[in-house]
Amino acid sequence: MMKDLVLKNRSYRRFYEDVPVDCQTLRDLVGLARLSASAANKQPLRYMLSCTRERNALIFPNLAWAAYLKDWDGPPEGERPSAYIIMLADKEVSANFNWDAGICSQIPDQYEIVFVLAIGKPKEKVVIDPLGPDGDIKYWRDTDGTHHVPKRSLEDLIIG
Repeated sequence: MMKDLVLKNRSYRRFYEDVPVDCQTLRDLVGLARLSASAANKQPLRYMLSCTRERNALIFPNLAWAAYLKDWDGPPEGERPSAYIIMLADKEVSANFNWDAGICSQIPDQYEIVFVLAIGKPKEKVVIDPLGPDGDIKYWRDTDGTHHVPKRSLEDLIIG
């Protein structure tokens, strides 16, 4: 069961934008996240939710998509996420956040963007491939648009 969950957990970059994700679903997801362990139980994470086309349109231009796909600027209109959860670190609660936010946004200085989770119904096929003999870890797309993600073998990861 756990393996199935992990195999289904992929980074999708194309979505059915016309399939909505309601704000209550986003609230439910944050509700689960808030129950997670927290260092010193400080609970410094905050969340911005977006489930409307208007708000999503403000977020999208600030994101970077698939850095290894040099000739692709991200999903076109119609294939963009229908919702976002933006995770923020409240620096007034805890100042020790060493994550790269990945985007810039106008939010109070009190907050630092940790990451943005794009949410929607996936519109692409993603497959996991074994790492090739050249050791290249860069994901790529074939002529059919299938997104290939090379992964190291278990033997390469376990030491001793």
